[in-house]
Amino acid sequence: MLARPAVLTPDVRFEGWTTEDWLRFLRLWQPRAAPDRAAARPRGGVVVVHDEGEVLKLLHTVHGRLDPASSRPPAAEADSRALALRTGQVSAIVQLARAHEASWALGVRLGALDEIMERFGARARRGDDLTAQSLMLVGIVREMIAEGAIAAWPQRLRGVPVPTAQVLRRTLDALCADGRAIALGLFDAGELWTAFVARRRGAAFDLLAGPDELRPAIGLLSGDWRRDYRHVARAVEERYAPLGFGCFAELGTFRSLQIDARPGAWSRAAAVRDVVIAPMPAAVGMALGLDGVRYALRGLVALTGRIGPLAVVGPVVGAARAGIARVTGKDVGAMLGFDPMAVLRALLER
Repeated sequence: MLARPAVLTPDVRFEGWTTEDWLRFLRLWQPRAAPDRAAARPRGGVVVVHDEGEVLKLLHTVHGRLDPASSRPPAAEADSRALALRTGQVSAIVQLARAHEASWALGVRLGALDEIMERFGARARRGDDLTAQSLMLVGIVREMIAEGAIAAWPQRLRGVPVPTAQVLRRTLDALCADGRAIALGLFDAGELWTAFVARRRGAAFDLLAGPDELRPAIGLLSGDWRRDYRHVARAVEERYAPLGFGCFAELGTFRSLQIDARPGAWSRAAAVRDVVIAPMPAAVGMALGLDGVRYALRGLVALTGRIGPLAVVGPVVGAARAGIARVTGKDVGAMLGFDPMAVLRALLER
């Protein structure tokens, strides 16, 4: 019988986190807008609880509770919005979000949250771990969205499949073998700005460590992060476990790449050492290589479209694309069934 994969072991340990280190790490994953839109963009979100199309409660995450009467549409539009709310159409909550200057909206039919917990309780089993329970809960929420009981806007993860626990286990095996660690190290102004280490034991991680335990071990840095990352990697291996996957970069570069949608952005950064991935698992190397190939093919297609004589190259491009499709089963995105960097961009970019 296969063991169920878990994210964390029951005795997982946290260490090496000061308050400032923890806040820095959390800020690294906060959604953000492009600098030219940051000042003017809407803030917060609205949560709408309704029954048969009638708004019962209206909550703004920045301004607090709002009067439901303030959101009533003109009489000519009342019936259409009520129908949209009853059937879970996104248009109704989009109107509410814009009316209250919110960047996102969630519409919940009265009793929907109770229904989620009822379904979860009926399907959960005693042996389910955190991973299985989390995936089950996500699946139930998606069922409720499809049924119209819940509506969300914007739908940033629409079309992204929910991976199975077995798929997550295979992906984890490809990134970090048992007894090894994953590390992230980011530098700013010649110093280690933040770091994160996760050590694998069995099917899960038994340690999540921050930079405070690493700083004394790495000593005085040279100010050149491309050399200093080696000291961080060595400190991780001496204190925790051999590295299975390590990612090191300057803070500004990493934050830019988080929301960079250009094809080949990560592969270019790795090629010119704006990002150092060491060691690089085969699945990550394959994903970066395919990212670069997709960028090259995109440019080639654009070129052949503009220059008539080069149109003969079209069949070659098609063959190259077919070749990519045959080998993508070895990269992280193919194993998960979606591009994890595209998901990250969708969650962080505003």
